[in-house]
Amino acid sequence: MSQANPAPQPPPPDRSGRRHDDDRNSWAAAGTVFAGILLLVGGVLAILEGVVGIGHDAVYIVTRGDYVYKFSVRAWGWIHLILGIVAVFVALLILRGATWAKYLGIGIAALNMIANFMFLPYQPVWAIIMIAVDIFVIWSLATYRPAPGWPGEHR
Repeated sequence: MSQANPAPQPPPPDRSGRRHDDDRNSWAAAGTVFAGILLLVGGVLAILEGVVGIGHDAVYIVTRGDYVYKFSVRAWGWIHLILGIVAVFVALLILRGATWAKYLGIGIAALNMIANFMFLPYQPVWAIIMIAVDIFVIWSLATYRPAPGWPGEHR
């Protein structure tokens, strides 16, 4: 007689009765809320940045001469304004607990990261900070998987 391998068992609970997976998932859940807030704040800041670029074309100055991704500052303003509006909308969906919104959040954070990379000559320090924020948002949204019965699990 052959015996089938038993199904893998979850790790045993620790002294408090909680499983280690629960600890990791609670950190990821907190990271997802933080990612939603970061996406919301980043979206609002992108909207403000876009309004400045649209309204005052001479605010940003290119620091490195001729650049391959050269747009007018007004065009950059529109790009940031549109990305910011979408980011705020998606962040609100994430904070409401819509599981599918994390995929939109990953997408908008990736687009925002690309836009900030191309915006480096105009505001290098700010662009690098926003790229780092977008990396954290993508990581946090990509690693969180709600367990059955956890808050935020809407399917």
